[in-house]
Amino acid sequence: MGKLEKATVVDHIVPHRGDQDLFWDETNWQPLCKSCHDRKTMTEDRYQEFKY
Repeated sequence: MGKLEKATVVDHIVPHRGDQDLFWDETNWQPLCKSCHDRKTMTEDRYQEFKY
């Protein structure tokens, strides 16, 4: 088992990309430690393709 760290960041499960409704939607939040948040943001969120 890896090292456990306290969650210090609220992550948006689905990136809000400036959408205020999605930004404030608490069902789209998850607590993460900063290193996990940064890793998720640089991998999963970075390469998602969004169609507007």
